[in-house]
Order: sequence, then C-alpha cells, then structure tokens
Amino acid sequence: MGSKFKDAITILAATALAASLGVASAQAQDKKIVAYLAPSLDISYWQWVGYGVKEKAQALGMDYVEFTSENSPAKQMDNARTAVTKGVDAIVIGPVSSTSTPPLLAYLKSQNIPVAFAGIGPQPGQTDYTSSVTANNLETGKAQGSFVCKLAKERGGNQVGMLSLPQDRENAQKYLKGAEEAFKSDGCDLVQMLETRGLTVNEAVTQANDMLTAHPDIKAIYGMYDEAGTGAAKAVETRGLKGKVGIAVADGSPTTIGLLKANAIQGIFFQEAVGQGIDGTQQVFNALSGAEVTKDLALVMPLVTADKVDSSEAKATIARVFPPSN
Repeated sequence: MGSKFKDAITILAATALAASLGVASAQAQDKKIVAYLAPSLDISYWQWVGYGVKEKAQALGMDYVEFTSENSPAKQMDNARTAVTKGVDAIVIGPVSSTSTPPLLAYLKSQNIPVAFAGIGPQPGQTDYTSSVTANNLETGKAQGSFVCKLAKERGGNQVGMLSLPQDRENAQKYLKGAEEAFKSDGCDLVQMLETRGLTVNEAVTQANDMLTAHPDIKAIYGMYDEAGTGAAKAVETRGLKGKVGIAVADGSPTTIGLLKANAIQGIFFQEAVGQGIDGTQQVFNALSGAEVTKDLALVMPLVTADKVDSSEAKATIARVFPPSN
C-alpha cells in the first residue's frame, strides 16, 4: 500500500472522527436544561416536587439543575437570574409566595424562558407563564371543609379550628374560601385560624395546643398542610383528646399515612407533589418543542380514609405524592 494511499485513508478517518465529534457536540448543545426553583428544600413536599421534575427531565432527555430560594423573594429572583445566566432553557418553580411572582414572570418573559408553577400558582391576574400545575384547591377546600364539619358533628359539636398555610399564597386563599363555603352550608363555625410561618411539626403542635386551650369546644381540626396534621395529632393525643377531636389534613406523607392507619387522623386529601413536578416539566418541554401546552392544570386531591388506604386506587395516587424510597 503506497504512502499516498495511506495518507488518504488517514485523512478520511480523521475527517470522519471530526464529523462524529461535531455531531456529538451539537447533540450535547441541543440537550435542554430545566431548572427547578424550590421555595425551600427543608420541606419534604418541595423535595418531592423536585424528584418529579428530575425524573421527568431524565425521561425527556433533559438535564436538571435545582436551586433553593430559602423562602426569600430576593433569593428567588437571584436564582432565576443565575439559572438564565447558566443557560437553562426552562424553569419549574414552587414560588416563595404568589405575591412574589410578578417581577419574576416579567424577567423570564424578557428572556423568553418558559415557566411552569408547581404546588403554588402565580398571583391572580398574572398571565405570562406557560403552565400552573396545582391542586384543585377550591374544590378540595370545600370537600375537606365538609369532611371536617362532619367529624365535628360526629363528636358532638360544630366548632372547628384550622392550621393554615400562609395566606399570601393563592392556593391557601382558595383552600380557605372553599372551606368557609362548606362550613357555612354544613352548619359549622370556624372559631380560629392560625397561619404557619415555618411549616414545622413543632410549630403546628404549639398552634394546635393554643387553639384547643382558647377554644375547648373545638371538635375537629382542618390541617391545610401535612405537618399541620402531624402536629395536631400530637397535641390531641397529649391532651387526652384522641377520638374526641377529629383531624383531616391535606398533602399526605409516610408519617400522616401512619397516623391515618392508627386513627389519629381520620382523612388525608392527597396532593400529588411528585406528579406536579412531572406534569410541570412536561409542560415546559412541550413549550420548547412547539407542542400543545395546558395553561392551568388543577389536579384532583382524593380523600383517603383508613379503610381505603391499602386499596389499589390509593396506592396509585400515593405513587404520585412522594418518591418510592419514602
């Protein structure tokens, strides 16, 4: 084989290699990146939303990065700017509050970045977002309100208390509105509502104790978030009121499922945290690829009671609430 022929083969091989590397480089550059902005990663719920975003991103061939806003609107905006600077293509966000979203949305619109909300929606009136994947909070508020009122009446009274999410969140406002409608129509009195500041079990224990001390005729407690149910159950048990004060909670976790099975909680309205992450990621991917998007996705929050918690339907729902390792 002549040297010229060998040289030609070498050149062809080098050209082919360069071409294949170029294709690989282009493919790497084409791989989309989705950022998840959590209000806080200290809360299990937001970890579970992030799990859903990450799992769906992997399935769609996207890269995943995450940021925590540490419950600060300023940090949330910094995170959005950092994500855009680093070249992310889309954002899924659990906002610090609904009221914090207008400047964020204005900025992301200016950068042409699709954004999906998970769990908490934007401030009412805002339209510059791709999708808002939340629970059907108004209808859940009504259903949970009716269930709590029924628990109270079964225990011989009509006074109820509420451990609420911060009311600067649109989901909390809808929960409350629905619950108040149910209490009014079903004949129960909401005698006290206390808003959480840190979404911790210890805070919920303290608030439930304060509520039951101030209003000893309360016969049922409406927990608007998972830790509220756990805290209320602890306070009720410590005060020797198990069976005398009913409890229903929204969200769901391994802890509250255990309390449900022990009849320390009478009902859980499951919120699909993992599912919200999955669906939000699908929506921003659709926006990037020119597919159809659904602007507002209000997911059903089914009630599960102790006698139904091991049913196939409940298990299918729970698979979209928290990761299988939990």
